[in-house]
Amino acid sequence: MLKSVFLCILLLQCYKRCSSYDHSCQAVACDDIRNYWPNTSSDHYKIVGKGGTTYNIYCGQDRCGSGGWTRLAYLNMSDPTQSCPSGFRLYQSGGVRACGRPATNDGSCASVQFPSNGIRYSQICGRVVGYQYSSPDGLIGGNQDNINGSYVDGVSITRGSLRNHVWTLIASWSHNYCPCSTGGSAYPVPPFIETHYFCESASGQLFANILWDGQDCRYSDKACCSAPGIPWFHRDYGNTTTTDYIELRVCGDEGTDNEDIPVGYYEIYIK
Repeated sequence: MLKSVFLCILLLQCYKRCSSYDHSCQAVACDDIRNYWPNTSSDHYKIVGKGGTTYNIYCGQDRCGSGGWTRLAYLNMSDPTQSCPSGFRLYQSGGVRACGRPATNDGSCASVQFPSNGIRYSQICGRVVGYQYSSPDGLIGGNQDNINGSYVDGVSITRGSLRNHVWTLIASWSHNYCPCSTGGSAYPVPPFIETHYFCESASGQLFANILWDGQDCRYSDKACCSAPGIPWFHRDYGNTTTTDYIELRVCGDEGTDNEDIPVGYYEIYIK
């Protein structure tokens, strides 16, 4: 009953803000729900965008130290009803399932995009669960300085068609290739990444270790596992807002027989 009354109030407020006569109106999102009703829990809610279009979305009220986050992307391959995004290959072993690049002999990326549905945002928050297959080597390769190429053995998260960098999740078979490790990588972090990355090295056996969770790091990787916020990445662009779509790419600079970094879980939020 409480949620029903709340939604009626919210929908009325949304419709006032987003009537067809207000062409400057921005889509209503989960931060509006947080403002109207601060004690709401993380759950699915119906919001109203421009012209009265309704969306049923999940609002995260306890992400990255705050609430009001609108979820754009979610994948949980431990749920047998879920499948890999189009263009990804299914890996499975011992009941564990994950999604990686299609089989190839060369460097490549598998990509999925998540539209903002007109919601204007200035912050991005999320986490990714990945696994190491064979021998990925971090940022080594021929495309390190090209955000549009397979510059990383791992996951690249960007926003917009010009690919503005959000976060990079690096995988390596050896701690020597993690920039955050003791005596870290001799290979420089591309300027567009800056400090916005996580890195972890693990056994090359598929599903032997979860990547980027801040757990079970080798001794020389302790600094990587204590990175601020891990396993959650967070970008705050201040007063700069956008409606850019967000793109997640699983990349490798060599063939999939030699390296791949399939992902089994991700969730990405904006506000």
